[in-house]
Formats: sequence, C-alpha cells, structure tokens
Amino acid sequence: MRRLPQSIRKRWQRLGLFLRGITPGNLDDATLLGLGLPRRATILEIGCNDGYHTRMFLRLFPEARVFCFEPDARARRRFEEKTRDPRVRLFPFAIGAHNGVATFHASGGNPLGDQPHPDLPSDWDLSGSLRRPTGHLQANPGVHFQEVVQVEVRTLDRWAEEEKVGDIDLIWADVQGAEMDLIQGAPQALRRTRFLYTEYNDHELYEGQPTLKKISAALPDFRIRIRYPDDVLLENLRWAQG
Repeated sequence: MRRLPQSIRKRWQRLGLFLRGITPGNLDDATLLGLGLPRRATILEIGCNDGYHTRMFLRLFPEARVFCFEPDARARRRFEEKTRDPRVRLFPFAIGAHNGVATFHASGGNPLGDQPHPDLPSDWDLSGSLRRPTGHLQANPGVHFQEVVQVEVRTLDRWAEEEKVGDIDLIWADVQGAEMDLIQGAPQALRRTRFLYTEYNDHELYEGQPTLKKISAALPDFRIRIRYPDDVLLENLRWAQG
C-alpha cells in the first residue's frame, strides 16, 4: 500500500488531536506569558532536573521567585552548574504524599542509543521516580532503572508551611508517574495555586500512575485549560472566581 506524503499524514494527526480536544506541541512562551501571571510570580518546579525550565521561567518572568525540587543528586549537580541566580532556591528532596523517606527508582542508560544529544547526560537521569517503572521499560528500552536509593520526601503542604509560602501562581510538575502523590500531599497548597501544569499518561508507565481522568477527579476545583498530548494545563476555578 502506498504511504501518504508526510505533510498529509501530519495534517491528519493534527486533525485527530483537535477532534479529541488535544493541542499539538507543548506549553510555549507565548501561552505562558498570556496566563496573566503577576510580575513577581511565585513558581514551583517540582522535578526540575538540570534547571532547563527554571531558566525559561527566569527569562520570561524576570521578577519571579522560583522554587525547585530535585531528589536526584546527579541532576542537582548539573542544575547548580547551569543555574546560579538569587531568584532561585533548589531543595534536595522529592515532593510526595507523606513526609519522611521513600524509595526512589533512579534512571540510567540512554534512550537515544549510541548517539546521545550533546545537551543531555550520558547517564540518563530524567526518568527517575518514586513510583516503580512498569510500561516505561517497554516504551523506552534504552532506559534502565538498576539503582534504587532512599531519598527525603516532603509533602507540598509541609514545605509551604515551613517556608511560609502563600499564593502560588504556577506549579510545573514533572514527577514521572507520581502525580497523585503530589496531589495527595498538597490539599492546602493546591487551594492557593492558580495554575498546575503536569504530565499525564493514559497508559501506565509507572506503578499506580494516574490517568488524566483520575487527575481531574482528584482536583474538582480545577478545569482543563489546555490539554497537550502528554501534558495538561489546569486552572483553579476558585481562583478565577475570586
């Protein structure tokens, strides 16, 4: 059977996404700037890795304060090398459902095979999770999870109380399947959060990973503002109502 030209295939793919209410791509600069965040926005990046998105926030919102969380020591070292700014604070622990210590499944290997990208680490540290990998092993066979370590975990509510953080303008969450852990440990903080941007996957990659439907059910005060293929921007309706 003759294959359709790539340009036509892409158009059909975009149409299919549109019919399912999905916006192609990811949250971009223009959309972020259009959210109406205040000049001195409070932004939390949970699972910040080497600070790639942290530096984006600093560029787009020069007067923002950005709080970052990363339990993987390898990623934190790269963060500290690349991101030195008085507007940023980096916390060396995971955000989860309980306070204490938890098992962290550290990722390694290379999903790109023998030709790693120059901006990415040779030992892949971008997929580690508090949740045990399941479907991830088949979806990305180049990534392994051979190392299991114990890491400190705090709930977002405990952290916000300790740091005296009030209203939160944006949470950018990249917690690799532990989205429900974040939500369960943050009932108070999420009430004071205007926007939550998080990954989702309707095919389990990590044990207990919630679908978008389950995330939405756990956050009845939030509505879907924009849905992307693997991420979703949620807006707090209570915030919008004042």
